[in-house]
Amino acid sequence: MNRLLCTTLVKYSQWNAIKPNRTVQWCALSTSSSSLQAAAEQNTATSQHYDIIIAGGGMVGTALACALGKNTRLQNKNILLLEAAAGFKQPSTEQYSNRVSAISKGTYRLMKTIGAWEEIEQTRVKPVLKMQVWDACSDALITFNYDDFSENISWIVENDVLLASIYRQLENVPNVHVRYSSKIASCELIRDGADKSTVRLSDGETLKCDLLVGADGYNSLVRRQMGVQNFALAYNQMGVVATLRLANGPTDNVTAWQRFLPTGPIALLPLNDDTSSLVWSTGVAEAKRLLQLDGDSFIAAVNAAFHKPMPRNTLVDDVMKGVNTLVKQTTGQRLEAAPVVEKELPSSRAAFPLGLGHTSTYVGQGVCLIGDAAHRVHPLAGQGVNLGFGDVQTLVDVLADANYAGLGISNLSELLRYEQQRLKHNVPVLLTTHSLQRLYSTDFVPTVALRSIGLTLTNAFPPVKKFLMNYAMS
Repeated sequence: MNRLLCTTLVKYSQWNAIKPNRTVQWCALSTSSSSLQAAAEQNTATSQHYDIIIAGGGMVGTALACALGKNTRLQNKNILLLEAAAGFKQPSTEQYSNRVSAISKGTYRLMKTIGAWEEIEQTRVKPVLKMQVWDACSDALITFNYDDFSENISWIVENDVLLASIYRQLENVPNVHVRYSSKIASCELIRDGADKSTVRLSDGETLKCDLLVGADGYNSLVRRQMGVQNFALAYNQMGVVATLRLANGPTDNVTAWQRFLPTGPIALLPLNDDTSSLVWSTGVAEAKRLLQLDGDSFIAAVNAAFHKPMPRNTLVDDVMKGVNTLVKQTTGQRLEAAPVVEKELPSSRAAFPLGLGHTSTYVGQGVCLIGDAAHRVHPLAGQGVNLGFGDVQTLVDVLADANYAGLGISNLSELLRYEQQRLKHNVPVLLTTHSLQRLYSTDFVPTVALRSIGLTLTNAFPPVKKFLMNYAMS
């Protein structure tokens, strides 16, 4: 495995060896042009100061701004959210968006805390009571649900709905300022005796802050300015998304379905009683082919991916017969057929590249990273945005405690507490999703047999399933 990832694992497992006076060497980013540099120099004397500047107004950055502004221990802090776009996208009232997230219980609690959940419920949200995952090469399966369906496993929310609901909460937070059409050209971090970080916008304006938070995605400018290493791995896959209408009319659509094909997983996530969201991870060439298909051909391909039997190996079948005989008294669960798809909603088909990423450190003096700027995972476990929202909750708690204790919000020792807590959660999730992606991207017979045995045995022991479910959706 790459040296950087190994270094991260050592760091994750040896936190007692970390000293509070750790120093980080920063490398400078040059300004984009000589004219921009001249304009910045002219503005230096009159530059605006904020306690916290958040770079990136996506779901995670906006949630951080809202959570910081609403925290009673941080209401004396002046916070600025910078977003390059002209404004956030209002959710459509006529059609579901093709980008959705499976919200964990931890994210649900965060949305309740900042007041966004009521807005989400009034717009659109679908609870998930059950999830069925199965291996196309053996039909080995695992089913997740709480006893008597007493609790939701997760909630499916469109990204546009989530973002708009959070932004509306900011309208009533006086110490948070949002600036759209504000693209960062460069930044200088606290170093060489400077006690403030400097942010220069593309229009030449200069801003200063005590804490700069990079929430600017996996191509993060803030991360590059920190000069830290970033482990990145392209999976040579794309995620094809679409919004699909189910056949056979309205049903009690509360199950999320995921079938692992040798080329990658395909999933259906419920949106309402007759509509689901598709997330299909597959090779780049196949993804591009799927994007070019006409509507009927695409629907046929989706139904085949969920229902068409895969070639079976007699050795794997014999092994699984023995395993199923062993556990038949433990579970009576059988593989249920996924819904049949009837049609695709107009203009909902799209694709995006998939990859893995993790930076060597999340923090420095007066700077930290959250969300995709710090880590990037495969969507097969639905953990990407939940990891980012987990970063938000932990960072807010750490900053609130530090501010209340008079330690300052740019204190490296305190920011290291945030990094330590998040590494303990993020690294296991990152390694698990990466391992699953590799494990289920092959039809090699011994691998198919071993993963099928593991899936079946895990499904046979409810305490193990409950632990996995609680950990993934905590």
